[in-house]
Amino acid sequence: MSTSVLSRHINYDEVASIYNQRYAAGGPEGIAVALHDLVSEVGAGRILEVGCGTGHWMAALQPIDHMYGLDLSFGMLQKARERQKAFYLIQGNANQLPFPDKAFDVVFCVHALHHFDRPQGFVRDARRVLRQGGALAVIGMNPHAGRERWYLYDYFPGTYETDLARYPSAGTIMDWMVTAGFDSVRWRVAARIMDTRIGQEVLADPILQKHGTSQLALLTDEAYAAGMARIKEAIANAEAAGETLVFPVDISIGMVSGYLQER
Repeated sequence: MSTSVLSRHINYDEVASIYNQRYAAGGPEGIAVALHDLVSEVGAGRILEVGCGTGHWMAALQPIDHMYGLDLSFGMLQKARERQKAFYLIQGNANQLPFPDKAFDVVFCVHALHHFDRPQGFVRDARRVLRQGGALAVIGMNPHAGRERWYLYDYFPGTYETDLARYPSAGTIMDWMVTAGFDSVRWRVAARIMDTRIGQEVLADPILQKHGTSQLALLTDEAYAAGMARIKEAIANAEAAGETLVFPVDISIGMVSGYLQER
């Protein structure tokens, strides 16, 4: 995507007040199931979410005795605190985890790795803070698979290419885990987001707000407005022709997990 249509960065302190709107329907159910499966498999009692945001996925794992969340945004952490007083919340950088060696049974991140300055460094440091028998899980989109259908990519030019640049592929993440010293690395589909908006319905999609998702938050105001104009024009043209315009969403969410064998 041309830099002329990209904002410089996303200020998540500003986004924090509306961030939870994306979870109005609960979020992709499969993600919570995949995390519960991992926690049960490892027998985890001390868990760290890196890039925890407002604490949605931490809350989905309750009850856990020792649940830690780390995020760079103080505003997002404030929202997580409002959700659950018992969380241990720390403001910090994903590439330099402020925890001692072998502190956790499970470390995970959901839809966050592509925001980290040095994602491979995060994988390496996550290995350090995990005990033997523990596991790291990285959950997110993999646009490199080329299977996604998402109307945002159709109406906001360049968003797909930007995602290809900022999201590491599942294979790359697996390679990073092997290099970091994980004994076993696996991949699975954690969830599949499927939705169809018909005509004007799409305008009520929370994701379609300027800061509803990072794909749009990264756009300049002008590029965002141009994309919204394309959507509205397409709807108007379809209605004038007596046609039904469909806005598809079909996205697979993968989970790459690395395990440390007991020694």
